[in-house]
Amino acid sequence: MEAPLWQAQIVETYLLNAINYQTLIATRAARLRDVAGPDATLLEFGTRRAFSPQAALWAARAALAGGIDATSNVLAALKLGRKPVGTMAHALVMAISALEGSETDSFEAFHRYFPGAPLLIDTYDTVAAAKALGQTPPKNLAGVRLDSGDLVSLSQQVRQELPGVPIFASGDLDEREIQRLKQAKACIDGYGLGTKLVTGTPVNGVYKLVDIDGIPVMKEASGKLTYPGRKQIFRTAAGDRLGLAMEDAPTDAEALLIPVMLKGKRIGPMETLETIRERTTQSVAHLSADVRDVGNPTVPQAQISVALQELTDCTRRSQLVSVS
Repeated sequence: MEAPLWQAQIVETYLLNAINYQTLIATRAARLRDVAGPDATLLEFGTRRAFSPQAALWAARAALAGGIDATSNVLAALKLGRKPVGTMAHALVMAISALEGSETDSFEAFHRYFPGAPLLIDTYDTVAAAKALGQTPPKNLAGVRLDSGDLVSLSQQVRQELPGVPIFASGDLDEREIQRLKQAKACIDGYGLGTKLVTGTPVNGVYKLVDIDGIPVMKEASGKLTYPGRKQIFRTAAGDRLGLAMEDAPTDAEALLIPVMLKGKRIGPMETLETIRERTTQSVAHLSADVRDVGNPTVPQAQISVALQELTDCTRRSQLVSVS
């Protein structure tokens, strides 16, 4: 961000909020896609756990950009030109069962308005519900969802009763649980992802002054160091390098920081979600296996360019003289 100091300070909180939260969601979505594989259907169900109604919209968009297939947030889907997705609620099954007398009645009522839509079959007895559906299968049933219990055992039993019907699982799932389910040979074709997708360890992005009127500045407190000067990030197959904006890009390197706004106006059109998602997929594919490890991932460290290190040393000496 380059602006008069007071203007740059005004936008700090909003930018950090928008970027940090959505980066968290997109990163988790990319990890979920990487673990689940390209063929699994991944659905974003996180609106009830997002930190606000606005955050729910941001979470849906970031999830789609990171690799999730669709969102259950109707408003987000409409704003993004997508079709909202989802299944039925336990409350509907319980209400119609109580009023009409059976779980099957709730499925039939639901399909009168949403023909063939996935059914939630774990309100009472999951296997019994699957058997009933297998005896009188609904036309063009798009799937069934399991939201509780032993997902490995239940999915295998449901597959026996409904061999040609996609099985979806939900219930506080994350990439570790999906990996466990796959290793245990669970019969699951897709996942509804909510709480663990839209919450979690925050991305601690910061916003620090690095240059004022051409004078490089840096922060160097205990355990907290920032690098001075206008930056550029150079990405190569070997990893990232943090350098200065005026440096020439190394051979076979891509400069990641590009202008998107000038004098308050956007430069060029916004990228589509499809473009962002494809770039995310390619970026994840280029990461090493230890970085993509689910149990104990290695955090990649960017190298510091010679020019940036020299500027840092010079700025440190200058600030020490100023303090003394």
